[in-house]
Amino acid sequence: MIVTRSLPAARAFTARVDSAVTGVNVSTRFTDGGEFGFGAEIGISTQKTHARGPMGLPELTSTKYILTGDGQIRG
Repeated sequence: MIVTRSLPAARAFTARVDSAVTGVNVSTRFTDGGEFGFGAEIGISTQKTHARGPMGLPELTSTKYILTGDGQIRG
C-alpha cells in the first residue's frame, strides 16, 4: 500500500510492486473476499503459487488487483 498525492509515484509503485493486491490511498482492510465480490468466506492470497496438485496455466497465473481511493477506511 502507498499513500501519496503524486499520481506518477502511484503509477510507478503499482507497476513495480510484486503483490496480489496493491492499494493507493486506501486501507488494507479492503483486501478481503467480501470487498472483491467473492463472498465473505473467501480471502485473497498474497502468495504467488497457492494451488496444490496438478497445475495448468490457470493455476500458474495470478491476478493483480489495484485498489485506488482518496483515503477511505473501513471500520
